[in-house]
Amino acid sequence: MEKEFIGVDIGGSNMKAGKVVNGSVVQSHLAEVDRNDTEEATLDKLFEIINKVMTNAVEAIGIGVPAVVDPESGIVYDVQNIPAWTKIALKDMVYQKYKVPVFINNDANCFALGEKYFGKAQAYTNCVALSLGTGLGMGILIDNKLYNGVLCGAGEIGMLPYKNGIMEHYTGSFFFGETYGQSAKALFNKALEDDSVALEAFNEYGKHLGEAIKAILYLFAPEMIVLGGSISNAYPFFKDAVMDSLGSFAYQKQLEHFKIETSDLVDSPILGAAALCL
Repeated sequence: MEKEFIGVDIGGSNMKAGKVVNGSVVQSHLAEVDRNDTEEATLDKLFEIINKVMTNAVEAIGIGVPAVVDPESGIVYDVQNIPAWTKIALKDMVYQKYKVPVFINNDANCFALGEKYFGKAQAYTNCVALSLGTGLGMGILIDNKLYNGVLCGAGEIGMLPYKNGIMEHYTGSFFFGETYGQSAKALFNKALEDDSVALEAFNEYGKHLGEAIKAILYLFAPEMIVLGGSISNAYPFFKDAVMDSLGSFAYQKQLEHFKIETSDLVDSPILGAAALCL
């Protein structure tokens, strides 16, 4: 029989629950996240969307959150987009409600795990998943296993000091608004029309991302990096700049055994959360 899991992605502006069967999301429901909601109100929204995809056949629930997580206890700390969730025993609360195993992890780690079970990382032993969105998230897979670090803190490359700030100020969506006064999506649409300013924006972005990738290569020497998140759709417009940055990488022989790919998973945050159950 095909196993059924529920994956839940708690994002910056909404949360989404999906039923996953045989590596595909067969049903999903969405609720808005209001940063002014109480802890109880946000939990009610979470239970509401899970209820809509829950069946007796569901074997476990996986939840990805953009926060510091203790995956053993299931306690989530300081969720930035839900200020009321400063310390919440989310695993126990969800278990008490549904009486099935519950697994919780950081959302970037979920992305990496989703790629390992369902996406581009299946063929690799050591790889890194980079989520290019509001910030720069990173999940690390070593010897086919997710590396969490203490409280799922491993992989916070976006917080590394860089130029006049931190790395994700130059490799997240902040960069386009601060430097070009436009969103990444707007610039992407203009780049499709060969707009010179948009093309320059992504070229500059690629240079910064290339520096982050060089740091990853020095630290982990992965076989592959898979790019996900909304900005990864524009990879054709910053690929050359990334590769130019890698031209100064000290160990060029290593690059012969290294690839950069983009995720092609549909509903990857839900699949990644569901992969925690595996």
